[in-house]
Amino acid sequence: AREGRRTLLIDLDGQASASLALGIARNELRPSSADVLFGRVEIEAAIRPTSVEGLDLLTSSLDLADFDLRTARVPQREYLLRSMLEPVYEAYDHILLDCAPSTSLLSINALLAADALIIPLHPSYLGIEGMMSLGEAVRRIRTALGHVAPILGILLTMVNYAEEGTDTIVQEIRSYYGNRVFDTEIYPDVALVDAPGFGQTIYEFAPESQGAQQYAALTREVLERIDRLVHAGTA
Repeated sequence: AREGRRTLLIDLDGQASASLALGIARNELRPSSADVLFGRVEIEAAIRPTSVEGLDLLTSSLDLADFDLRTARVPQREYLLRSMLEPVYEAYDHILLDCAPSTSLLSINALLAADALIIPLHPSYLGIEGMMSLGEAVRRIRTALGHVAPILGILLTMVNYAEEGTDTIVQEIRSYYGNRVFDTEIYPDVALVDAPGFGQTIYEFAPESQGAQQYAALTREVLERIDRLVHAGTA
């Protein structure tokens, strides 16, 4: 949005972290993505502006916690999110789907609706195990349904080189995944931790901070890769 692109952020995490971080009070989360997915409201009525010019938001809510159960008998339930997005595709340059770190029916919906994936990865044993589990899930979904969005990039985040072994793990990840890993790395920054508590983006809260500069660099990388996909005719 800061680069002048019309952007919609859709919060699909039942904890609603992205929504809360943008200053939405917990008692103001509705109408949310759950209301749209369950057919209670149209998506245009649930989208709201944010404090950032050019950035709209579709909030999440705890109603998403039982998404799998509520849609158990819904035909083509893996494609509910894709159908939900159709009315607003042309209104935005970019739509970001913020998912919980789990392989659920909702995340499968996101994998099938997206043009590409950005995978955050903490350089640690558990982080790598989670990445491998996601890769296996993607392969199974591709086998069963025939299509899953490709990886736009792997983002190394919470990278703390003061911790023993971090440098080795980062080198191993970059050696194995190659250019799928973004050049930009996100280091620990107290400003990134504090900004959500004020309902502000890092650019509003601490525009000169290390975190703001790293996310600005990441944005440039993301946009370059997206533009290449578009020019290649694959998105």
